[in-house]
Amino acid sequence: MKLIDLTQNDWDMLKSIENIVDGIAAMYGQHTEVVLHSLDAKHPSVVKIANGHITGREVGAPITNLALLKLKAGQDISDAYLTKCANGKTLRSITTVIRNSKNQPIGLLCINTDMDAPLQSVLRTMMPEHLFNHELTSSPEVFARNIDEALHSTIDSINHEVRSNPTVSTSQKSREIVNQLHELGIFELKDSAQVAATRLGISVHSIYRYLREIKANQAESEKSLA
Repeated sequence: MKLIDLTQNDWDMLKSIENIVDGIAAMYGQHTEVVLHSLDAKHPSVVKIANGHITGREVGAPITNLALLKLKAGQDISDAYLTKCANGKTLRSITTVIRNSKNQPIGLLCINTDMDAPLQSVLRTMMPEHLFNHELTSSPEVFARNIDEALHSTIDSINHEVRSNPTVSTSQKSREIVNQLHELGIFELKDSAQVAATRLGISVHSIYRYLREIKANQAESEKSLA
């Protein structure tokens, strides 16, 4: 597959992917290298790299012959494959082709995991740092299968969080729950007020009253800033 001279739009597209490199590296930790290669005909090279200590590479390093072979193989997403880098580490890798609006390949996103790293270290780097200093708690993120499940789980999560928060007075807990649900946009969903009332054990009229107060306070704040 012939390399091309990248246009400014192509470079802008690659630039926009740099956050993805950092995001993947943050997700999988220090034992996974994430590399963004440009396929510019003049100088195909690394334009962004996270955890480069794994292979010892930096921005500007030339593209590998194996990466080019994966490009020529015709798969935009390669099968996972094993390689050994210069320092002897065994890597499990995958390569994804990045194409522009003309369907031309302009870059490669490569993920390389160090298979020789101690398993305990790998697991530790994948865990959120705060979990090592605090007791494990339930995550506020809900991987729901449908909108009803998402609604119920979100209400229950906020309810538990506020009810167990000693800094919120008992008389203000229901109001604070409604306020947090409002900030999440829950009450934009159909029948959400009725569902929330049932799950929180308060009247739907109370919820509507809290919402009116919240909106009135917001309007007053916006007015004072105008």
